Amino acid sequence: MALLITYDEHGGFYDHVPTPVEGVPNPDGIIGPDPYYFAFDRLGVRVPTLLISPWIDKGTVIHEPNGPTPQSQFEHSSIPATVKKLFNLKSNFLTKRDAWAGTFENAFKLRETPRDDCPEKLPEVKQSLRPGGPREDVELSEFQLELIQLASQLNGDHVLNAYPDIGKGMTVGEANRYAEDAVERFLEAGRAALRAGANESAIVIMKPSLTTRTAAVDARYLETF
Repeated sequence: MALLITYDEHGGFYDHVPTPVEGVPNPDGIIGPDPYYFAFDRLGVRVPTLLISPWIDKGTVIHEPNGPTPQSQFEHSSIPATVKKLFNLKSNFLTKRDAWAGTFENAFKLRETPRDDCPEKLPEVKQSLRPGGPREDVELSEFQLELIQLASQLNGDHVLNAYPDIGKGMTVGEANRYAEDAVERFLEAGRAALRAGANESAIVIMKPSLTTRTAAVDARYLETF
C-alpha cells in the first residue's frame, strides 16, 4: 500500500538545478509546429513528489534513479513505468518516454516488515495558516494577470483591441468574477453548439459579441472547428 503525491507544475519557484536535456527521448515522435518545432526532448523544472507507505522508512530521500539508461531521470512517466514493473505487466510501454524514465519500485524493498509508527489520529488544527481571509481588494500579480488573459480566450475578449490590457486595473475579487464568468460562458457556448447540431468533438471559438450578452448563448455567435 502506498500513497504518491506529486505536482503537475513547479508553481514558478526557482530551481538551481538545470533542467535535463541529455538523452531525453521524444515520447512519440511528434514535433511542435512552426516556428519553434519543439521536439519534446528535454525535461522541465523539478516538482516535489512524496511517496508515503509503511514499507518506506521515515525521511527516506531518493535522489536519482538506477537506470534503465545512464541518462534516465525521475519524471511524471516514472509512475506508469513503476506500476508496470511492480505488477509485472507484460504489455508494452506507453511511449518511449516511460520506457526511458527511472522507476522507484526498489523503494518498497528496503524493509522486511511494515512500519508500525504511523499515527492513528492526526492532531486537531486550532489555528489557520492564513492570518486572514482572501485579499480581494488588491491589484493582480503578474501571474494572476496572465491567468485573466487566458480566461479571455474563453469568452472571446482576446480578439478585442483592448486585449493586451485585459486585467490591468482589476482587483483580485473582480478578476475572480471575470474568470468564473468566462468559464461559464464558454461552457454554455458549448452546450448551445451541441443544441445547434455541432459535433461533440468540435472546438468552440467564442466571438466578442458574446461578452455583452446576458441571455442564453445564441449559437449564431459561435464558430466550431
